[in-house]
Amino acid sequence: MAVRAAVLPAVGSPLEITGIELPDPGPGQVRVRLAAAGVCHSDLSLSNGTMRLPVPAVLGHEGAGTVVAVGEGVTHVAPGDGAVLNWAPSCGSCHACSLGEVWLCADALSGASRVHARTAGGTDLHPGLNVAAFAEETVVPAGCVLPAPDGVPLTDAALLGCAVLTGYGAVHHSARVRDGETVAVFGAGGVGLAAIQAARIAGASTIVAVDVSPAKEDLARAAGATDYLVASDTTAREIRGLTGKQGVDVAVECAGRAVTIRTAWESTRRGGRTTVVGIGGKDQQVTFNALEIFHWGRTLSGCVYGNSDPARDLPVLAGHVRAGRLDLSALVTERISLDGIPAAFENMLAGKGGRALVVF
Repeated sequence: MAVRAAVLPAVGSPLEITGIELPDPGPGQVRVRLAAAGVCHSDLSLSNGTMRLPVPAVLGHEGAGTVVAVGEGVTHVAPGDGAVLNWAPSCGSCHACSLGEVWLCADALSGASRVHARTAGGTDLHPGLNVAAFAEETVVPAGCVLPAPDGVPLTDAALLGCAVLTGYGAVHHSARVRDGETVAVFGAGGVGLAAIQAARIAGASTIVAVDVSPAKEDLARAAGATDYLVASDTTAREIRGLTGKQGVDVAVECAGRAVTIRTAWESTRRGGRTTVVGIGGKDQQVTFNALEIFHWGRTLSGCVYGNSDPARDLPVLAGHVRAGRLDLSALVTERISLDGIPAAFENMLAGKGGRALVVF
């Protein structure tokens, strides 16, 4: 069956909106008609080679839709059910999974090498980050499909699959923000705005949002930021000034840049905690000297997918949405069609805008 999709022909090439031939679901697979998909910086990281996975590929890893068909052996969803796509399914048997750290599953991205679909000319296409959500329909392994939570529109639920799980998890699972603590969030895109809301839900007393764009201040404050700073050489000093010259208890870095990681670390108090969510390239080198590591006693940690277990955390997030504590629509700066994805990529490259949501 032919559907339209956003295809990455090669690393560094522009996206092409074109027709692809999508097969019927085989054993253990599910076909989903997309309601919406978020345009995430991780897709940009795949297109520019920061993340290396097989190409040509259909991009898009944050989405939700309706199940239209299931293959043999699939029992947890049925045609007509709402579904949220999980781009990093856990195998349940590797060392990380045996420790309960499903976000570090060794086989999470193994599905990206499979043949997902073909071009009209017969060229094999791969699913960029397992789920190929930049398409009218997709076929995915059953482990990539989570039942959509009740009471959350599918167009909003799409954001649960990456931005919200990552931002919420970074605050609650990785940084473990406690009631009354102070927090700085670097980067006010979709993940950053989710982290700001998560810090508010956790009871943070001060939430400082930092971004290169002055235009994102209203978004950040609506999400729960008490203060907003435009990133500069004096950001760490300004944050200390907002926190009694101490620095924040927790910094969450969502940009994946060496200078931002270093600034986030410098913005925390002695004994503070920095969680790095952003995906940076190998050229982004962060340096520390041995004395400052000892003196400051700070913690710097990585964070994959918010250290989340989607099956466990999705119902929790849905509960926050239904209770009005988590506003998914506040993460979206523009709603676009499939044809608008290339322009949304250009905006990300230029540091403009926030989360664009593709509505099918």
